[in-house]
Amino acid sequence: MDKTLVIGATGNAGREVVDRLVAAGAAPRALSRRAGKPGDGRGHVREGVEAVAGDLSEPATLEAALTGVGSVFLVWPFLTTEHAPAVLDAIGRHARRVVYVSSSGVDRTAERQTDPIRQLHADMEALIEKSGPGWTVLRADTFASNARGWAAQIRAGDVVRGPDSAATAVIDERDIAAVAVRALTEDGHGGARYVLTGPQVLSRAEQVRAIGEAVGRPLRFEAVPADVARERMLADGRPPALVDALLAGVGTRPASELITTTVEEITGAPARTFASWAVDRADAFR
Repeated sequence: MDKTLVIGATGNAGREVVDRLVAAGAAPRALSRRAGKPGDGRGHVREGVEAVAGDLSEPATLEAALTGVGSVFLVWPFLTTEHAPAVLDAIGRHARRVVYVSSSGVDRTAERQTDPIRQLHADMEALIEKSGPGWTVLRADTFASNARGWAAQIRAGDVVRGPDSAATAVIDERDIAAVAVRALTEDGHGGARYVLTGPQVLSRAEQVRAIGEAVGRPLRFEAVPADVARERMLADGRPPALVDALLAGVGTRPASELITTTVEEITGAPARTFASWAVDRADAFR
C-alpha cells in the first residue's frame, strides 16, 4: 500500500492526521526536521509510526521521504513561498494527491488578500493548483489549538492579555484532520476547496471564558494595544517577521459570521464546539 507522507507531523493538525491515518489502517510516514525517537512528547511522532527527516527549506532532502508515497498532507510553515515550487515539484514526482491546509479567509476574487498570512495561503493555493498531483485545499478557520498560546498566562493567573481580533468560527484541529484523512485516502475530493469551520462564531473573550469553565476558574480576556502585544511577543522569542504578520492580520481582518457544515458533510459527524475542545485540553491550562 502506498504511504501517506504527513508534512508537519509534530504540529497540532499533523499529529491528529497521523493518529487518524493509523486508526484507519493506513500507513503514515511522519516528516520532521528532527526525526527523533518515537514518543508522545512534542517534537516526536507516536510510537510505531515511521519517522523520516526532511527540511522544506532544502527540497533535495525530501526525496527519500517521498519514495513510495501516494499522498501528501501539507502545511506550509514559512511566511513566503520561496521554496514551495521546488517542494511541490518533488511531491509531484512521487505522489498522486496532495491535501493542503489553507485559510478560510482566502478570497480568490481579490487581487490582494487582507493580510500577509492570507496572501501566503492564496499564493500557495495557486502554486499547488499548477503542480502535478491531484489536489484538495482545506480552507480552515481559526484553529482551536491557537488558544494553547494562552496556557502560561492561565496557569499564572486569571487574566489573558493579548491583541484582540474579529470573532471567527473556531475549529477543532481534530475535525480538520478528520476531513484531511478522507481527502488523503478516498477518491472524489480532487480539485475541491473545502471551507472548514466550527459551529459557533466566538470572540477571544468567549474562548477564554470557555477555557475557564473547563478548568473550573473564572477567566477573562483583556485586549492590549498592538504595540504592547508586539513587545511581549518579541520578548517570548517569536521571530519579528512572524510577529508583524500576525499583528497585521489582527488589525485588518473583518468580522465573519461564516459557519459551514462541511465537516459533517464529509465525515458524518458534526464539527466539535470550542467548549468541548477546552474540556478535552483542560490539562494544558492547569
